[in-house]
Amino acid sequence: MARSKKQPLRKCVVTQEMKPKKELIRVVRNKDGEVFVDQTGKQNGRGAYVSKNLDVIKQAEQKQSLNRHLNTKVDMSVYEDLRKAIEESSS
Repeated sequence: MARSKKQPLRKCVVTQEMKPKKELIRVVRNKDGEVFVDQTGKQNGRGAYVSKNLDVIKQAEQKQSLNRHLNTKVDMSVYEDLRKAIEESSS
């Protein structure tokens, strides 16, 4: 009998929902203080997970949720990258 693998769960920093890792996008702050979208989910650094939903990204931008979780100022280009990643994954 084959065992099913456990799906790792992560919490969205905006909605506070626990979801499978594949349904979330990871944003990373590395040692140099750079903030970027991690498509692989394996980059080194402090990570924060956001749901793959344009409304959630908009909320994160308004509430500055990523700034709080990553302890740094998140540039607007990161939010644009998140929107692009969502559009690419949905098509």
